[in-house]
Amino acid sequence: MKVLIITYYWPPAGGSGVQRWLKFVKYLQKFGIEPIVYTVDNANYPKDDASLLNEVPKSITVLKQPIWEPTDIMFWKQKNQQKKDVSNSVNNGFLSFIRGNFFVPDPKIFWIKPSVKYLQKFLETTKVDALISTGPPHSMHLIAQKLQQKTSIKWIADFRDPWSNLYYNSEFNQLSFAKKKNLKLETLVLKNANCVLTVSNSLKKEFLKTANRVEVITNGFDDEVLTKNLIKLDTEFSISYIGLLPKQSNPKFLFKVLHELCKENVEFKNDLKLNFIGDISDDVKTDINNHNLYKNTNFVGYVSHRKAIECQKKSQVLLLLIPNVEKSEGILTGKLFEYLTAKRPILAIGPKGGDLSEILENTKAGVLVDFNDKEKLKSEIKRLYNQYKTGNLRVDSINIEQYHRKKLTKQLSEIIKNI
Repeated sequence: MKVLIITYYWPPAGGSGVQRWLKFVKYLQKFGIEPIVYTVDNANYPKDDASLLNEVPKSITVLKQPIWEPTDIMFWKQKNQQKKDVSNSVNNGFLSFIRGNFFVPDPKIFWIKPSVKYLQKFLETTKVDALISTGPPHSMHLIAQKLQQKTSIKWIADFRDPWSNLYYNSEFNQLSFAKKKNLKLETLVLKNANCVLTVSNSLKKEFLKTANRVEVITNGFDDEVLTKNLIKLDTEFSISYIGLLPKQSNPKFLFKVLHELCKENVEFKNDLKLNFIGDISDDVKTDINNHNLYKNTNFVGYVSHRKAIECQKKSQVLLLLIPNVEKSEGILTGKLFEYLTAKRPILAIGPKGGDLSEILENTKAGVLVDFNDKEKLKSEIKRLYNQYKTGNLRVDSINIEQYHRKKLTKQLSEIIKNI
């Protein structure tokens, strides 16, 4: 059985967008499914991680076609700026307005027509049993939709994030015609796909308002995070965030709480170390400065996936932040599942009653504090710090094996075979 996977993000792309389908492709053959990957040949990825090329199975076919992106010639997305400053990429109001209103659903729209032409010709000589598209960018779904119309091949549309309700859409200042166009395109994809795949139960509930069939397969962790190499914990009371941190996830009241604790307890101030590993919004850096926490803060910048795993395992506490936006209950960041395997306490700030809250409760891996619940956050940090001072800061997580990428791929294989 063969499946054609249409994805923009593929090694050497770095960051979270590449992980999900790289790992599915890694394991699909074990379940009797041969993946064929269609991706871009000359992408200007926000981040590169060439080490991920080693995880691509040598036996699979990877088809590549060049892409022209308007952002390549627009100065707000110049290559060097883009790579070092992804978290601030929508800060220019005028240029974000152009992006949101003239390139719907995204700047990859110019890849749709040539991709359909190329893949239609490919499918004339190669039989595949299913099409799979993954977004964002959601233009990938439009490629698959047109191919389905021309070939009647079964189609799975994978939504790693929402479409019209994606949290950073508000930064684009979309006019009503752009919003309507996005919603229309999304509705057509949800209705026409034989199966919609997504990452959380809350998103499933939302998509079922339009789609006929929705299945959930969360993100997960793979073998590289299970290394038994002894990693020495930080000697300081380190609170570490690993990954992209946009301004929508800026934990303003966390910095207020830490500032208060530093004023109340000199020993806490001397022990505290905030680590931010990844692309961090300027808004976050400004708030850290405003709360006199800069000397306690270490900005590492983007690192390889393997280095990120090491940073997770050595931290005293792992910080997980959900964007404080509408319908945040369904947001499950990919880093959560690697955090689970690090066996370090997770301190999460997000919505009560969401998917994240449920997973943390079921795995006993950490605690979630609701947005702006300052007193609870202060209490939890004090508790963690006291455990750190007495040498008892640890976590005994349970029920995490279900999130191994191999088990998740088995679930995917059953969905593919059943459509």
